[in-house]
Amino acid sequence: MLYKKRSELTLPQENSMQNHPQRLVGIAGIVDKVVAEHQSDKSMLIQDLLDLQAKFGWLPEEMLSEVAKQLDVPISKVYQAATFYKAFSLSPRGKHMIRVCMGTSCKVRGAPLILDRIQRLLEIEAGETSPDGKFSLETVNCVGCCALGPTMTIDNNYYGNLKVANVKNILTKYQ
Repeated sequence: MLYKKRSELTLPQENSMQNHPQRLVGIAGIVDKVVAEHQSDKSMLIQDLLDLQAKFGWLPEEMLSEVAKQLDVPISKVYQAATFYKAFSLSPRGKHMIRVCMGTSCKVRGAPLILDRIQRLLEIEAGETSPDGKFSLETVNCVGCCALGPTMTIDNNYYGNLKVANVKNILTKYQ
């Protein structure tokens, strides 16, 4: 369970024959495991956040506070990194991440129309997550497929040469 009060955190049951220190289960334990992978190196802050983001899909406030505590860095530095990079989310994301390219090449080929169609179908705006938690939608400056514009990605799948009429069929694959 991701959310537990500190007073509710428990120690995992380990074989008493082992000489390994016991780690807390909960946010502190989760962060401790990731930070330990990088030898508690303060210069690995962004990598720690990336690893936590990859595991949980978002970075709750309690997790950022714990990262600051365990790396012994100011919380402001952790928030600065977490809010500067688009890879990080401070709120829960949907099961599927949709990214619509709004780079020049895609934009002139109809990306705004693709974005509008997705927004109408999912009834959300860019930067939001659908109420059912299935989709999060964001715009990006480039997905690296300029010759295939307009493009979008859903999770790790790329869709190029998009037509407004095809958007609904693509989204239904992820329902």
